[in-house]
Amino acid sequence: MTDRKKDGAGPKLLSGGNPQIPKGEGKGPVQDYIAAMPGWKRDVGQRLDDLIVRTVPDVHKAVKWNQPFYGLDGEGWFLSFRCYTKYVQLQFLRGTSLDPLPPKESKHDEVRYLDIHEDDELDENQLRSWIEQSSKLPGEQM
Repeated sequence: MTDRKKDGAGPKLLSGGNPQIPKGEGKGPVQDYIAAMPGWKRDVGQRLDDLIVRTVPDVHKAVKWNQPFYGLDGEGWFLSFRCYTKYVQLQFLRGTSLDPLPPKESKHDEVRYLDIHEDDELDENQLRSWIEQSSKLPGEQM
């Protein structure tokens, strides 16, 4: 799916505007998720996906729990993102091992977050560093 149909059909948006996309492996489900992201969040999702692929060319993608996950085949997942009402949240699954630490703590021991709001200026160099560091850590098995 490249965009919402004119009749309003398409993926349901869950609480906070997070698209409800069927679980699936590979590029297709992730692109469906990004295409269903509402408004300005779609551009953020595409920028994140492009940056992840440029940084980790052999990245493995999937949609699980209504959010895209990125990892290395057979080695687990290192990051994901999802929509909330006012931001897109990038989740580093081993974020407490990154230098510098991503700014937002989690109730999960190793997870750290970066919340991206509509008017935020993305520091692509910092994001690339976190993505690269994350991809070299043991992945989360899910």
